[in-house]
Amino acid sequence: MFLANFEAMEKNEIIIPDTYRSISGESEGLFKDNGSRFIAKAYPVESEEEVKMIVGSLAYRLGYRGDVFRANDDGEPSSSAGRPILGQIDSNCLSDILVVVIRYFGGIKLGIPGLIRAYKTSTADAISNAVVITKVAMKRYRLRFGYLAMNSVMKMVKDMSLEQSGQDFGTDCSM
Repeated sequence: MFLANFEAMEKNEIIIPDTYRSISGESEGLFKDNGSRFIAKAYPVESEEEVKMIVGSLAYRLGYRGDVFRANDDGEPSSSAGRPILGQIDSNCLSDILVVVIRYFGGIKLGIPGLIRAYKTSTADAISNAVVITKVAMKRYRLRFGYLAMNSVMKMVKDMSLEQSGQDFGTDCSM
């Protein structure tokens, strides 16, 4: 997805994809070096709120354009953790993904190149262990209607095969 956009930019074309890649479920990766262990955990996510519920974020990219992202080194030397993790997300053209790496210090400092290799490799392993899926870009809308319109609305929703969430069927209905 991201590579196609870069190629289009070279040709002065604008391509807005309607599909993008993500992962279908949680996965884990591992990297060991000089007694230290780096455990990478990848999670499928769709919002920053969901990210915050899982963990105070380390690296993520969201949306079909991948334009909402964050990388954090969380106490490691600058750009030695968050950027390598985000780099693996980008090199696999993934979005709607959160990657967290847990480091167990083994007593020997790895240096910045060693940290970069550890975070990059553990993330790559977690991604390679994940099931990559293609998602269709969509936007959510809140539909409000009176109770008497319920049958007509539900028939249209079914006929159009629309996904539903957050249903409320009181006097005033919404989904």
